[in-house]
Amino acid sequence: MLSDLSRQSPADVSVVISTYNRCEQLRHALETLCDQRTNGVTWEAVIVDNNSTDDTRLVVQSFIDRANARLSYVFEPRQGLSFGRNAGIARATAPLIAFTDDDVLPAPDWVARIKRCFDEHPEADFIGGRVLPRWHTEVPGWLTPDHWSPLALVDYGHEAFVVNPQKPSCLVGANWAFRRHVFDRLGLFAPDFQRVKDGIGSAEDHDMQIRVWRAGGQGLYAPDVVVVADVQPERTTKAYHRKWYAGHARFCAMMGLRELTSPEGWLLPEPMAASRLFGVPGFVYRDVLRGIKLWMKAELRRQESSAFYHENRVRHCLHYIRQRYRQHAAERKHSGIAELAQFVRTVVRKRLKRARGEISAVRLIRR
Repeated sequence: MLSDLSRQSPADVSVVISTYNRCEQLRHALETLCDQRTNGVTWEAVIVDNNSTDDTRLVVQSFIDRANARLSYVFEPRQGLSFGRNAGIARATAPLIAFTDDDVLPAPDWVARIKRCFDEHPEADFIGGRVLPRWHTEVPGWLTPDHWSPLALVDYGHEAFVVNPQKPSCLVGANWAFRRHVFDRLGLFAPDFQRVKDGIGSAEDHDMQIRVWRAGGQGLYAPDVVVVADVQPERTTKAYHRKWYAGHARFCAMMGLRELTSPEGWLLPEPMAASRLFGVPGFVYRDVLRGIKLWMKAELRRQESSAFYHENRVRHCLHYIRQRYRQHAAERKHSGIAELAQFVRTVVRKRLKRARGEISAVRLIRR
């Protein structure tokens, strides 16, 4: 019979892992987790079987049978990481809930450092640390840290910093922990932003961070909270990265993220005022043109990593535009030609106004 943690006293930290058909990777993750040096911190692990068809249940049972392991098995038939995490949150008993993945190996003091970090920073609603790679194949020359986002790797350096609307660095669910009251107050992870079947890329992590910031909360990047993630060989291919950027752009467009981000990278309280074409701000189209220019320049200079980076930035913009266009088409009141004409008129008027202002400024200087 699988363990029921509800019969035990609450732990200091609940670790939630949602898994799907990765029983061998899960076995390694649980071995590492069960060897934690906790320094007196009590913890539990809630393993959510997200509708697996392999031996996931048997693997979890084998660890539950260990006398020193506080593990619980939960079956969640609805496919998707958000559903899995939410089922884990419902079962967890601790005031601190940490998340990691089935292909991730936490550092030996991971749980203890999470607890200490929250104790030392009562102002932090969530924390996230470094997610370092464990490669299983030769790393291509172009795959520098600039290309780590599709791999869900994180390393912002060795200095801690606050994560808030003025510094909205994205932390990731492979190494993430929240105070329980965040979910009680703001709700659970949003299934609308989880990965679709056979797709790549998601945004439930980003959505949750934005919701915390909107509510006046903040997070903390904690570099001494460390995990190591397996990077599968297929994720080191350009095809994977191209597909990830396309999928990620779709979710960003659903959130209207570009309109909520200032040129300085800050998260804005309201969407910025901007001329729009098919529901997309004009500056996104400018970013496409600028990105193509940088991409071609890097190609001519044979700078493979830089060229691929700018190629993917262009791809992200184009798929962002595509998704916003689809959303806008259902609500459009005018023909596409009429909207295009209106957009051109607005842009021309703004440029003329700017030109007149520059001429007036020159005249004043000459006087």
